[in-house]
Amino acid sequence: MTIAEAQTIVDNWIKENGVRYFNELTNMAILTEEVGEVARIIARQYGEQSFKKSDEGKQLSDELADVLFVLICLANQTGINLTEALQKNLEKKTNRDSQRHKENEKLK
Repeated sequence: MTIAEAQTIVDNWIKENGVRYFNELTNMAILTEEVGEVARIIARQYGEQSFKKSDEGKQLSDELADVLFVLICLANQTGINLTEALQKNLEKKTNRDSQRHKENEKLK
């Protein structure tokens, strides 16, 4: 699935199952909540925190997909083409950072 296809699929899902998009502020709060759930799993799976009973059944892949879904919702409702945005962002990063990381002594 391409990014453009994902944007269309999410838009269709919202129209067929979600009734309408939540407003942008609500979706921003939901995105923050979902990123927190990703952080919780990362802290337990790769960090030093221990799992709790309430963590059972939580999958990093599912939580990352939740983040992606809400991010796509925000892009759709604000008229952002994520394919174009990502391409421009990668060009910006390449122009700005093409040597920066290679020259970083901390990364060697």
